[in-house]
Amino acid sequence: MQVKDRTSLDGERERITLVPESLDDLWHLTYLLEPGDLVSGDTTRRIQRDDDKTRDTGGEREHMHVTIDVESVEFHKFANRVRVGGVIEDCSREDQLGFHHTINVEERDELTVEKRWKRDQLDRLDDAVEATDSPDVAIATVEEGEAHVHTVAQYGTEEYASLTGTTGKGEYARGRDELFDELGAVLSRLDVDAIILAGPGFTKQDAHAHVTDEYPELDDLITMVDTSAVGDRGVHEVLKRGAVAEVQQETRIAEEAELIDELTGRMAEGAKVAYGVEEVAEAADFGAVERLLVLDEKLRTERGATGEDAEEGEWDVDVNEIITTVERQGGEVTVFSGEFAPGEQLRNLGGIAALLRYRLQ
Repeated sequence: MQVKDRTSLDGERERITLVPESLDDLWHLTYLLEPGDLVSGDTTRRIQRDDDKTRDTGGEREHMHVTIDVESVEFHKFANRVRVGGVIEDCSREDQLGFHHTINVEERDELTVEKRWKRDQLDRLDDAVEATDSPDVAIATVEEGEAHVHTVAQYGTEEYASLTGTTGKGEYARGRDELFDELGAVLSRLDVDAIILAGPGFTKQDAHAHVTDEYPELDDLITMVDTSAVGDRGVHEVLKRGAVAEVQQETRIAEEAELIDELTGRMAEGAKVAYGVEEVAEAADFGAVERLLVLDEKLRTERGATGEDAEEGEWDVDVNEIITTVERQGGEVTVFSGEFAPGEQLRNLGGIAALLRYRLQ
């Protein structure tokens, strides 16, 4: 995610101009936006005119810049877009004010969001920006005589190192180990969450054995993938097979799974845990919450349950107040994805839980 501009308006509201750069960024948008936000962007709108040329076509589409008061936000994963619907508050054509309209936000589209930003939303925005700027996955491709290391951002890859050396069995074994030594040294210097080791034949298995023997801290980070080539062509094969997306997803799941395991472990012991909105709200009031766990879909449902739609909400307690209270008292907040198994476990516990500093009872 790219942040192009941030402007403080009145001490509480802030206007931020964003450019989503990946499908992940579009997914983030669905939890950054909520009813009542003002969202501005370029769009097209069908304009009905009373003339002979357009009367039979149902109107012509015109490009325009609009600001809408958000009523709904929908993520269309397979269409690679987010649909933001609401009433037009400002427009380059005054005759369109007050009409309902939907802005389709796709990758590389610029939009401006004006709202009173919540702490967890700013944290999510920071995470999206950081993920774009800082690669968290490396692809190492290796075959006899050469090895390449590429870093992977949310969009695009970049060659980090290219290594060559004498390899082979028998009298050439020392040269082979020297190449693997260089590869291990390069990988150990990278600050990444996962490494994909790829290439043809069995060389990558030998490289894996050597690298993890010399750098055991890398063992848990490495996943092996078969490719027919190394270098740019090998990286293309890895990306085409979706291996990077799988590793990134597994990394997110692992982080959430660790927190869920901690939660369920404490539950089994009857110690320092709260779950369900009423228990968690009480713990927050006492300043006992060390880390708050909340399901993204529940968070979005509750935040959207305002005004005439208030009956859609399930919780009697304002989730925003819980989050604000926890953060004010130095606690941390983790928003879980409902698409993964740890999120499903949290859903079964009511969609909200907390790891506590001390037992309440």
